Amino acid sequence: MTKFKVGIVGATGYTGSELIRLLSQHPDITIDFVTSETHAGKHISDIHPHLMDAVDIKLKSIQKISDYKPDLVFLALPHGVSMNFIKDHGIDRFITIDLSGDFRFSNQSVYEKWYKKDHVAPKYLDEAVFGLPELFRDKIRNARLIANPGCYPTSAILALAPLLKHGIVHPSSIVIDSKSGVTGAGAKPKQGTHFPDVFGNFTAYSLATHRHTPEIEETLRQYTGYSTEVLFTPHLLPIDRGILTTTYSTPKKSVSSDVIEDLFHSIYEKENFVRVFDHPPSVKNVRGSNYCDIHAVYDERTNKIITISTIDNLMKGAAGQAVQNMNIVFGLIESTGLRQIPLNP
Repeated sequence: MTKFKVGIVGATGYTGSELIRLLSQHPDITIDFVTSETHAGKHISDIHPHLMDAVDIKLKSIQKISDYKPDLVFLALPHGVSMNFIKDHGIDRFITIDLSGDFRFSNQSVYEKWYKKDHVAPKYLDEAVFGLPELFRDKIRNARLIANPGCYPTSAILALAPLLKHGIVHPSSIVIDSKSGVTGAGAKPKQGTHFPDVFGNFTAYSLATHRHTPEIEETLRQYTGYSTEVLFTPHLLPIDRGILTTTYSTPKKSVSSDVIEDLFHSIYEKENFVRVFDHPPSVKNVRGSNYCDIHAVYDERTNKIITISTIDNLMKGAAGQAVQNMNIVFGLIESTGLRQIPLNP
């Protein structure tokens, strides 16, 4: 069987190196090229030593990709940079999976308001499909441009979508409380992710202003038909990878924990990467895997439904989900190359 050829643009960050780790072991894929403007000419293992003796591919400049004919390209680029790539290269020559936030919104003004940037390729916003397989698998199959979801939104949307879709909860006044490891901030050093600041610490940030808020609201509206209002607050955990998200919502009608648990089991029982637990999950149990673990319970005293969801932000929250989307668009078995058992301890 002929293998599909893929390229990775921006391969030296955390998500880029995760893509290389996954794709190098994928039975149906050949990595055609990987790019880096800063490190062009070096081997990827010079930047990420954990890939030594496993992947010896040399980094190219993005200017060289015209020499290749990939079937699909992953964009592991910062927000605001991916759209320039799409503007220059379009979506006809190869399928593109973008891991930035540049094409996650159908509305240009929403993107520009929350990202504080002018969108230079707005004509492609309507072409992009939001790449959350459990919700939009049918659209992903024929997409030329796939907007890989943000890590926080993945954890929150998968936990809230069944409740909203089936009219269980009010779409307004939903509270989302999320905690992430520091790799969610990217590989570039920043003061807020400096080891002495993070270690032994726990902080909230971007209160009422985080750009994943409208991504969560728009995606839930597209999937459920309900316009939602969410209060989203992210926090930084003193760990390297992993997200734990807690949501609080108010039921529209009489429910019970058993009813809620049965709903989640019925929705996700055939999914490869969503596991429904009868107790609160932990980030340790998804580390290095593409799983999203979910637990839901009804609190009768406060009349609230509480969900707990966990993902590895670099896997189901980024590279793993991107490979899952790639499998779908290539018509492969969706779990191919993604059956890693979580690392524990």
